[in-house]
Amino acid sequence: MKAKLYRVPETPSTNLLALEMLSKDRPDEGFVIITDHQTLGKGMDTNQWESEKGKNLTFSLILYPPFAADRQFLLNKAISLGIYDFLQSELPEQEVTIKWPNDIYIGDKKACGMLIQNSVIGNKLEYVIVGIGLNVNQTVFTSNAPNPVSMKMITAKDYNQEELLQVLLQCIFERYKQLKHGSGRVIETDYKKALYRIMEWHEYLIKGNRIRARINGTNMYGQLMLETETDSILICDLKEIKFNF
Repeated sequence: MKAKLYRVPETPSTNLLALEMLSKDRPDEGFVIITDHQTLGKGMDTNQWESEKGKNLTFSLILYPPFAADRQFLLNKAISLGIYDFLQSELPEQEVTIKWPNDIYIGDKKACGMLIQNSVIGNKLEYVIVGIGLNVNQTVFTSNAPNPVSMKMITAKDYNQEELLQVLLQCIFERYKQLKHGSGRVIETDYKKALYRIMEWHEYLIKGNRIRARINGTNMYGQLMLETETDSILICDLKEIKFNF
């Protein structure tokens, strides 16, 4: 699959622009909307994504997955692994992980966020929009986000964003191809290995209670599974757990 780039100097949200395009037409799979300045970028829930103009990669990717809607979290895992693969190759000496469900971390800091929006007809995915924000050359963050980091903050290098984009998209497409060709078990295994804090004991706020537990994976619905010190298994949705830093 080859990416087709559509550039806009500025937009409130590349995901919203993708939705607008899809309401009128059906761009080819791999269509990428990229901007130098996203003014109202969103993360999970009501979170905003801070991105200094011209410093980072902010784009949305349109896909038409040929499988049932109940596999949408497997797609989330594949895309997350594509970004993870990319950062591992670019920053081989750093500890890169995936903080459930799809934030990409370097050490204990967030380098990349993702917002996936689906349209489902019956039990099929009609289309998927993958919005990605990767911190590249930005070095000052002014929002109340607790732990942002960029590639430049780690290496002190200025990066060519055009070159990075091509490599990143290829990494994502490779994982997507892997999924389409039936390698779901490989995706599952690699995602679990890459999880932030996997099998490490930490304190979490779970459903309002402060509990010491360790992450041991996810279930088929994409929920996070944790084991407590009393050997109980807790299953959490996104709004039911907070990570302590």
